[in-house]
Amino acid sequence: MSNTANTVLDFQSAPVNPRGQPTSELAHTEYDDDKKFNSEDITVPVTSSVSRGRDEMDMELVPTEEDLLTLRKVAAPLPWAGVAMCLIEFAERASYYGCRGPFNNFINRPLPVGGNGAGAVAPGAAGLNQSAGALGRGSVTATALVQMFNFLAYVMPIIGGIVSDTKWGRFKTIVIGTAVGGLAHIILVIPAIPSIISNPDGSLAAFIISILVLAGAAGFIKPCLGPLLCDQSPVRHPTLKVLPSGERVIVDPTTTVQRYLLVFYWCINVGSFFAVATTYSARLVGFWLAFLLPGIIYLMMPVVLVMVSKKLYKAPPQGSVVVEVGKVFGRLLADGGWKRMWKGGDAFWDRARPSVIAEQEGGLDVTKVFWDDKFVDEIRQTLNACAVFALIPIFTLGNGGIGNSANSMSGAMTLNGVPNDLIDKFNPLAIIIFAPILNFGLYPLFAHYGRPIKPMTRMAIGFLLACFSDIIAAIVQWRIYALSACGYYASTCATVTPVSIWLQIPIIMVPAVGELFVNVTSYELAYTRSPARMKALVYALALFNSAVAAAISLACSKAIQDPYLIYPWIALACATFLCSILFPTYFKHLNIPMTEFADKDRMAGNDQPQAILDKKARGDEDM
Repeated sequence: MSNTANTVLDFQSAPVNPRGQPTSELAHTEYDDDKKFNSEDITVPVTSSVSRGRDEMDMELVPTEEDLLTLRKVAAPLPWAGVAMCLIEFAERASYYGCRGPFNNFINRPLPVGGNGAGAVAPGAAGLNQSAGALGRGSVTATALVQMFNFLAYVMPIIGGIVSDTKWGRFKTIVIGTAVGGLAHIILVIPAIPSIISNPDGSLAAFIISILVLAGAAGFIKPCLGPLLCDQSPVRHPTLKVLPSGERVIVDPTTTVQRYLLVFYWCINVGSFFAVATTYSARLVGFWLAFLLPGIIYLMMPVVLVMVSKKLYKAPPQGSVVVEVGKVFGRLLADGGWKRMWKGGDAFWDRARPSVIAEQEGGLDVTKVFWDDKFVDEIRQTLNACAVFALIPIFTLGNGGIGNSANSMSGAMTLNGVPNDLIDKFNPLAIIIFAPILNFGLYPLFAHYGRPIKPMTRMAIGFLLACFSDIIAAIVQWRIYALSACGYYASTCATVTPVSIWLQIPIIMVPAVGELFVNVTSYELAYTRSPARMKALVYALALFNSAVAAAISLACSKAIQDPYLIYPWIALACATFLCSILFPTYFKHLNIPMTEFADKDRMAGNDQPQAILDKKARGDEDM
């Protein structure tokens, strides 16, 4: 066999276990209640990259197999560079949600009678039950444009993820996205100027341009910030630690990522709560101020980026990684392989393993097969995670309803001076309250007693919370129709019902807590189960679920209006309940924790066959 083939075999991964999990996972009894401890159930990582990492560690800190099965797992502390990433996400989301919050009213509702011409309501008692408005294009147009914005803001990250992984790297992609976002904020103020609002067609055109540019900026920033935060984790392998109390614990990479992402999601929602300020600004002053304030907050981003740049670990971009994925699937599907695709199994995936190819062909041309065995395993585990992602749009729709249904509901309720879109802000408020409770209370408590809440259990809980809120929403909407002077046409009625706007709080807050179980877990799966060299792209695929939900809302926008506003809530309640059953049953295999997923050598491409050959050619044998 050629030297090239031997090189690849030296760096191959162990066989994938029958459940389709990579060799870097451990069958952990706390994640499999049906089995008792058996050392034969353990799959020990044997890849060279893992060996190098462990050789560098004090062997006294390396947990044994029994330690991994019995000791409590804790998170590593968040370094300053990670805190900076959270500050950037706070500023970016404050600007994003601060702008998006008033979008519905800006497009949907006309200028209030007696207002100042900038969109604010009339002063005094005349404006008590008015809502801010500007263009008066109606609910259908508002739903279409807002959902288009949502769709693009979560489709563009796929492009941003590809560019990040292949060309620019995560940090540079964020910097460029920040510059594009700054331009978007400048443009957005223009359609909100009173003299421009008086020309609705011109205002709408400028508004559409601004949201397209803003969605593009989010596409560069969103897929990179979360992975860049997780890249800063100081723990790459499970490590033993003795606490001051004398308890022996394992500082665990997966637990660390889970905690980091919960903090990250908390910062997202602290930022999104800034929409309260923009909502009141639109109501009391006008939309020009509502769109200006987020741009001011946005200025924090470039400042923090400059301050933290030299302190970050920046995984280098890998120009060929997307091509490699295509080549791997080309091997898998060639010669009738697509017929065996649905069966899966080792036989299907072996078709793309360089070690198997080298054995079958008597050698390996690394110019054509330029990946290693473990990369095939990483793609396999990524597809397992993406199967879960496909269900998340149902949760996203259940979290607030399809299209403009929640906003239409609020338009028929008694406001008593409360902006009709203020209630939406109870979503981030719920997350701000409950994220620390989960992060530092509930999750550690269950882990302390040896019963950590499994990833698929978390997903099921989140979907059940959405189901409960959808049932409440259907009942409230039914009550509105029953009490409205216009019957089943309440949302366009000249008079509001006596149903208070505050009844929307559980519809907003309950599924918001579900986001902590569903969305954060999906980000965790995306980071820990993606190939080391394409984490931004897989993270973008997790975000893409919101785009799918927006597309569904867009497609249904004409149907989401009176007199049919009850039925979407009922349909969502049924769908979220059925999905909640699938996670702890069909997707139970994803409860098995990952232990190796962010090796710096693999992230830098040092384990690629050609890179190994280049090292040997230079006489570098310390591999």
